[in-house]
Formats: sequence, C-alpha cells, structure tokens
Amino acid sequence: MADNPLEQGRNGGRATQEADPKAASGAAPAAASGGIKSWLPLIITIVSMPALAYATTKFVLVPQMKKSLAAATGATETPAPGAPAETKDGAPAEPAKGKVKIPMSKILVNVAGTMGTRYLMSSMTLVGNSDQLRAKVEENKDQLMDLATSTLSTKTISDLEKPGARNVIRAELITVFNNALGGPWVTEIYITEMAIQ
Repeated sequence: MADNPLEQGRNGGRATQEADPKAASGAAPAAASGGIKSWLPLIITIVSMPALAYATTKFVLVPQMKKSLAAATGATETPAPGAPAETKDGAPAEPAKGKVKIPMSKILVNVAGTMGTRYLMSSMTLVGNSDQLRAKVEENKDQLMDLATSTLSTKTISDLEKPGARNVIRAELITVFNNALGGPWVTEIYITEMAIQ
C-alpha cells in the first residue's frame, strides 16, 4: 500500500478501494436509493398547490367577498332573474312574457368632494319580470329619480374610478329602487351611459 499521495494519484485511488471494499460498495446503494424518493415531496407539492389554490379561492375567498360586498352596499337578497315578482300584499305578480325594460335617462349630479366643479351624467334602463313594472315605475318616477340622484351624488371620483364601480352602483340602485317600490320589482339595471366631466 502506498502512503504517498502522489502514488495514490498514479494508481487512481486503487489503494483506498483495495483497503476498504465495504465503503466503496456501500456508496452505490446510497446514491441509488435517493432517486425518486427524494423528489417525491417536491412532486406532491407541485401537483397539489394549484388544486389547493383553486379550492381556497372558490369555496373560501369568493363567498367571503360576496358577503362583504353585499354588506357594504346594504343589498338585500333579490330573487333570481326569471323569478316572479311579488305585489305589496305578497302575492306573485303576473310574470311578463319577456323582460320589461324602462329607460331612465339623463340623470345629472355633482360628484362628491369636487365642490361642484365636476359632474356625473348617467342614463340607465330598469329591467323586471312583471308586466306591472312599467305602471309601478311611472307612479313613482319622481321618487326613483330622486333616489338615483341621491345615490349617485354620494360617489367620489375615486369611487367611480375603482374597478367594478358600475357593479357596486347597480347593486345599490337595485336595493334603493326595490325598497321604494315595496318589493323585488327591479331585477337588473343596465347602465347605458355614464360620463364624468
């Protein structure tokens, strides 16, 4: 056996392998056993994370966001589109053959926080399922216009520029109009025009 490091280098380290054959044979199985087993936690994490993120978003985050949005806008639960509206005495109104659409045009208000220097002009269409909606809106048109201007005049420039601002405005107006009309008469509102000057 050569104790000289130069001799070991020339022999390619054979002196070490000859002296300790158990160490050389033990290194090969250790390297082979680390293959797929060492990668398994990483593979499981990569596969399960998208599924976990989807489940968390769909079943936790989205329902909580809907609840907080409904609480923030003060929205009451409105019936699903296609459900018959009810009259004041609670009896279902006659469903329309199609959707009833009533335009409300040119609502002009000052934007909150601008000291009268900026204004918002809006037009909308009220949609419902009852044939009686048109008569109901005509009876209360002045009140509905007043409620629309009151609701829109509370909005600041930053409120109007937020993503989803139109949806928040729609929800608030549907709630306010249905409270004034005494039931779930208005099922949808189409904002057909909105301009800030």
